[in-house]
Parts: sequence; C-alpha cells; structure tokens
Amino acid sequence: MLKGRTVLITGSTAGIGFAGACAFAAEGCNVVINGVEGPAVLREKEGLLRERYGVEVLASDADVGEAAAVERLVAEAEARFGAVDILVNNAVTRVFGPIEECSVADWERALSVNLSSAFHTIRCALPGMRARGWGRIINVSSVFGLFAAADRASYITTKTALIGLTRAVALETIKTEITCNAICPGSVNTTHSGQVIAAMMEAEQLTEEAAIERFLVGRQPGGRFVEPDSVAAMMTFLCGPGGRDISGATLPIDLAWSVS
Repeated sequence: MLKGRTVLITGSTAGIGFAGACAFAAEGCNVVINGVEGPAVLREKEGLLRERYGVEVLASDADVGEAAAVERLVAEAEARFGAVDILVNNAVTRVFGPIEECSVADWERALSVNLSSAFHTIRCALPGMRARGWGRIINVSSVFGLFAAADRASYITTKTALIGLTRAVALETIKTEITCNAICPGSVNTTHSGQVIAAMMEAEQLTEEAAIERFLVGRQPGGRFVEPDSVAAMMTFLCGPGGRDISGATLPIDLAWSVS
C-alpha cells in the first residue's frame, strides 16, 4: 500500500526521524529528509537511504522554524515527486531550565520549530492530499505532551499544543481518506541523553548500563530507553491498512511511563 508513496519527515537526519525515514524507505516510499546539521550529514543520510533501500531521496536543509522555508520544502517535494502523501512532523528543539531563565529568543524558537512548523507543513501539504483523496499526517509529540515536569516549559507547552493541532486537523479531515494522529514517545537515547549519560559515567565512574539506569530513574518504569525503530514501526502502521480508521488519536510509546 505504501510503495511509491512520498513521505516528508522534518528533523530526520538522526534519532526517531531517521528511523522513520528508514522504515518508510523499507516500504518502498520516496523519502524527503530534512535537517540543519549541515551538507555532509545530509549527503551521508541520503546516500545511505539510496544504497540500502533503492528509493528516491530528496535531502533538504530547510530551517522549518521559518514559514517561508517550509513552503519551499513542501513545494520542492511536490515538484520532485508530484505529491506529499505522508507528512511526519518530527523537528524539535529543547530548552532546559527555569522559565524565568528562558530567553525570549529561545521561547520563540521553540514555538516556531516544535509547533508552528507543523502548522505550516500541514497547511502546505493538505491541499494536495485533499486533491488526491488520500493522506497521512503524524505529529511527533512526547509523553511531556501528556503530563508536565519542571524546567522545560517551552517543550511541554509546544508538545501539548501539538496534540491540540492534531485533533483539530483530524476533525477537519474526518470525511476524507486523510488521517492525522499524534504519537508520544518516552525517553529515546538522543544526542542530549547520550551527553548526560557520558558525563555521569565520567563523573561517577559508572558503567554505561548503570548510568543509563540512573538517568531513567523517575522516567520509564521499564528502566530502558524506547527504541527509535519502535516509534518508526508505529508510524508505518498508522499509514498502512490497519491505521485507516485511526484519526485524532494520541498514542503513547513510552513503556507505561504515562500510566505509572
């Protein structure tokens, strides 16, 4: 069902985003990857997808925190492949610390990348989906869209709002073959997590396993990270036959963290 479809994933040169790119490529999709880590990283990931899966790939360094850049990104994808059938909004920035120490610039950046970018990708891609009578939209929220924690106000605010946007779009597309869902991963071993764990290992002379266990205290009851491939598998499921009647859903992928 997905072979020949085109998927656009923002923030997709690493972690969950790249795992999603690989999963959709394995299904035979054309893939639009996006990231701001630089041309070398984009070339590497583009080459890997082409070589491993034999699919067509468009790599873009568009800064999705800017509305005009999003418009160009979607237009380039549609010009190259004729369609954006599947849209995954995964781009994110994180700011840690008390709210009074969060700069205005950091707050505005979090709003633009984590939330407004999804609004802009959807408004640009949705007309084409409506015209073709099919589309799948997945917004990557977080367990922190389901509950709060201290010292990450911009992240919690934007991830919570992303769930509201998901519900609104689902209702606006309810009589079509277009669905919109939010997935809420728990802790994934990201670059930030890896840096914290490495610092703990050095400072406290811990093994990696012990540092990971300590890092996850108060997070996932299972005591291990969520695997990016598990999140990617949910993405492809939502776009396949089994996901046809799922829309407006908020789906935790968190090893029961949100219910503990």
